[in-house]
Amino acid sequence: MARALFLVGFMACGKSTVGRELAQRLDWDFVDLDAHIEVRERQSIAEIFRDRGEREFRVAETAALRDLTSSLQRDTVIALGGGAFIHEANRALLGDWPSVFLDAPLEELWQRSTHDAGKRPLRKDRAEFAHLYHRRLPFYRQATVTIVTSGKDPASLCAEIERKLQSWGKTAGGASSPAHRDRSETGETK
Repeated sequence: MARALFLVGFMACGKSTVGRELAQRLDWDFVDLDAHIEVRERQSIAEIFRDRGEREFRVAETAALRDLTSSLQRDTVIALGGGAFIHEANRALLGDWPSVFLDAPLEELWQRSTHDAGKRPLRKDRAEFAHLYHRRLPFYRQATVTIVTSGKDPASLCAEIERKLQSWGKTAGGASSPAHRDRSETGETK
């Protein structure tokens, strides 16, 4: 059975950048779920939101994630879209595979997301952005582990994730998950 690791977090937290580098370092495949949806649906994410609305996008997102998780042939790092992990059905599809929440400060996310705001249909004004972030945060915190990204480059983040993978005792046989959720990076108590 192929192994998988899911990167989760708010828009512009670095899931795709870190995911590509991590996959290269591990010699795993990399899939950006949003890019996978665009190929599958033959429309950009922005076009899907514009033409069909968020509800239909979420249906397409879950279908793409279901297809992807059921057809993995190789070990794969998968970067989820910012809203994918908040839906219980999507979290259930991840099964026992580990998920990593890339946690960045709200202001940093706002600044990073200005560069490609046109590709982000849910990035509106700062107040709505903050509201969406705070609404999603409790779901992101359900990830297997939280990695704080602020002040770290992608190579450092990948090294941190790799250390976590080693401590989880990954074997060639498949997708075991850690026995507990690691919150040490956030200061949360167990």
